[in-house]
Amino acid sequence: MHERISVHSICFPQAGVEELCQNWRALGAQRVSFSSGQVLGYGAQKLRAMLGDAGQRTETVTHVFRTGPLAANMQAERSELARAIEAAATLGANSIYMLTGGRGALGWEEAATLFAKAIAPCRALARDAGVALAIENTSPFYAHAHLANNLRDTITLAERAEIGVCIDIFGCWTEAELHALILRALPRCVLVQVSDYVLGDKSLPCRAVPGEGAIPWPQILRWLHKAGYAGNFDLELIGPRIDAEGALNAAARAAKYIENRLNLGE
Repeated sequence: MHERISVHSICFPQAGVEELCQNWRALGAQRVSFSSGQVLGYGAQKLRAMLGDAGQRTETVTHVFRTGPLAANMQAERSELARAIEAAATLGANSIYMLTGGRGALGWEEAATLFAKAIAPCRALARDAGVALAIENTSPFYAHAHLANNLRDTITLAERAEIGVCIDIFGCWTEAELHALILRALPRCVLVQVSDYVLGDKSLPCRAVPGEGAIPWPQILRWLHKAGYAGNFDLELIGPRIDAEGALNAAARAAKYIENRLNLGE
């Protein structure tokens, strides 16, 4: 598998860590991604040794900063983020990308200020550890747990919080002026997430193998290449279509699709 393609553990939602590593070896994945719960639960040192034996490295760690609405006092959440940063650094991960917590009854701007203030002490921890902090864009269906429900808001929040961006193309491909938004995000972009969407699918999570849906991947990859994006592409394949095919086969085909276009410079 191309060194710029990583496979997220979410592709195998029922798998334990040992089974995940077996699946990644079967795929020939050089780079892999975890949730912070998996890393902290299994142990970062133990996990790093297991990956090293297989010749694999960690690309990113997903972390939920807060599960409910943001609040004035989030010391516990900040402490847990600090633990996740330490674990990610132990793994040699490039980044941690987060869900922020929801806005509840707050206005967006007020909630954004709370989030930026809450994570501010962790920016220096992450910088010193060599781990980029970032947030991803998600669908409004996740507004209970996240402030950044389109790419434009994700960039705005990242700028306020002085952190990076993980671009989930599945969550933003329909946005107006997408090319301009991607260009605006790229100076902060730590990762691009890969999947596809088949028009008419309405059962979340309803993802597909890239190249088999409506997302214009060849065009998006050309934009990224011409803009000088040199980061990785993280496979995030879940949903009924993936289950019906089998996660291993779907991930292998997705990796091949992206790899072919990276080799062509698209």
